[in-house]
Amino acid sequence: MVTPSVTEVGFILIIFGFVLAVAAMILLAFRSAPGSEKTRAAGVLLIGPIPIVFGTDKGSVKGLMILAIVLILVVLIIMVLPYLFVR
Repeated sequence: MVTPSVTEVGFILIIFGFVLAVAAMILLAFRSAPGSEKTRAAGVLLIGPIPIVFGTDKGSVKGLMILAIVLILVVLIIMVLPYLFVR
C-alpha cells in the first residue's frame, strides 16, 4: 500500500475545498428565490493579526468579528506553544 505524502494530501484538501465551495454556490443559487428574503453577506480579511470585517448587516459583522478574534487567538496559541515546550 502506498501512503500519500504531505504535499499530495495538501493538494487533495485544496481541490476538495474548491469543489465544496462550488457545490455550495450552486446549491445556494438554486435554493434562493428572487425577492423572497433579504440577502445577508459578510467577510473577513486578515492581514497578519489585524482583522478587517465588512458586511451588509450588524448581525453578520458581529458574528464574523467574534470568529476573527477566536481565530487570531488560536493562531497565537499555536505559535507560542512550541516556544514554551522547547524551552
